[in-house]
Amino acid sequence: MARRLVPIILALAVIGAVIGIAAIMLVVLGQDWEDALFWILAAVMLGAGLLVVTMRDIIRCGLAMMVCFGALAGIYVVLGAPLIAAAQVIVYIGAISVLILFAIMLTQTKDAPSRLVFQTQAVPAAISAVVIAVVIALSIGATDWAEVPERIRLATDALSQVLFNDFVLPFEIVSVILLAAVVGGVFLAKREPGGPS
Repeated sequence: MARRLVPIILALAVIGAVIGIAAIMLVVLGQDWEDALFWILAAVMLGAGLLVVTMRDIIRCGLAMMVCFGALAGIYVVLGAPLIAAAQVIVYIGAISVLILFAIMLTQTKDAPSRLVFQTQAVPAAISAVVIAVVIALSIGATDWAEVPERIRLATDALSQVLFNDFVLPFEIVSVILLAAVVGGVFLAKREPGGPS
């Protein structure tokens, strides 16, 4: 029972730390509510991400992944990109997460040994995560961020005009690639187990 509570306590600690930073920014530094809301949504996203990779029940991991995607959609809204937020909700929460949960529920078997169920490469994954975090922190620190006088709001109609006028060919190429991926997935799923490979 205690081992099951460790990921939840770790996620709550991360959420509490980031929300504490948001409260300090709001009260002491006099930042506005949008910055504090950004930090709160970031805390929820980080906590849910930790639960995804640390919990042992795979269904609960999938639900935590949906919370993580929802917090990311909220961050997109705060940053002034409502179209990307809507796409995040429709595509990732509405389609990908549900597809993953259905795949887990349909294919998960209770007969496999526990060493196949749980990830055994935690140490290399943790080292890779630390290296990637250091690289990202160094690249953020080395970037010259130009100061913008006010927050940029991108209108949905302006983005759609650019997407469907200037970038219509890449948009259609992506749709053809996604269609090819779906057809390939159906072909691999319907192939007979003893048939030609």
